[in-house]
Amino acid sequence: MDDPPQETCQPLAVHTRSTDGVELYYEVTGSAETALVFVAGWLGNVRWWDAPRDALAADYRIVTLDLAGHGRSKPRSEHSAQAYANDIIAVTRAVAAPRVILIGHSMSGAYVTVAAPQVAGLVEVILIDTLKNLEAIPKLEALEEIFAAYRTDFPTAVRTMLPTFLYAPGTPQPVRDRLEHEFLQTTGDQAVRLLEPLYRCDLRAAAKAVTVPVRGLDTDLHPHAADINRKYFADYDHVTI
Repeated sequence: MDDPPQETCQPLAVHTRSTDGVELYYEVTGSAETALVFVAGWLGNVRWWDAPRDALAADYRIVTLDLAGHGRSKPRSEHSAQAYANDIIAVTRAVAAPRVILIGHSMSGAYVTVAAPQVAGLVEVILIDTLKNLEAIPKLEALEEIFAAYRTDFPTAVRTMLPTFLYAPGTPQPVRDRLEHEFLQTTGDQAVRLLEPLYRCDLRAAAKAVTVPVRGLDTDLHPHAADINRKYFADYDHVTI
C-alpha cells in the first residue's frame, strides 16, 4: 500500500521595512527553530528558491526575501552594500528564529557577509557560487565598459554577455528563457544601480568580522581559492558540485 501524500506547507507572504523605511517582501514556510534565510543574487527574487524550499521545509523554517529593488520589494533611491545588508538584518529580526543560517547567492553572498555580525542567533553562512576568491574581486572602474553596455542596450547584453556568467553548458533552455524574461523586466540603468554596490564594498574587511563558520557551495565553472578565503574568514571551507 502506498504511503499517503505528505501535506506541503504553504509559504506565508509577509512585508516588513528596512532600517531606512523601504518596504521589503519575504516569505516564510514552516516554524522550525532553525531558519534558512535564502537571498537571491542580482535581479533575483523569492521564486528562485522554490525547489530548495520544498525540499527542506520539513526540517527547517524557510525564509526567502527580495532585497530592495528586487522582486516585490520596493526600490530605494540610493543602494549600498550596507543598505542591502540592512534588508537582511530587518527580515531576520522580523522572523526572530532562535537559530539562523544565512544563504547568499551570487551578488548576495557579499550582503549576507556584511549582515552576518548583526544577525541574532546566526550559526552559519553559506555562499552559493560566489566569493570564491576574496582577492580577485574586480574594481568598479574595471567594469565600466560592461556597465556602459548594460545602460546602452540591456536586452542585447542579457542575450549575449550575461550567459558567460549565468549558465553552464548544460543549463536547460527553460531556465535560460525564464532568467532572460525576468532580467528584462528592468532597465539597464536600474540594473547597474542595483549591482554597483557590490564593487564598492570592502569584502575582505567584512569577511574578517564574521565569526561563525562560512561554507561555499560552488559549481566548477570558475576556479575556487579556498586558501585565500581562509585568510579572511575565521572558519571557511567549500564544496564543489
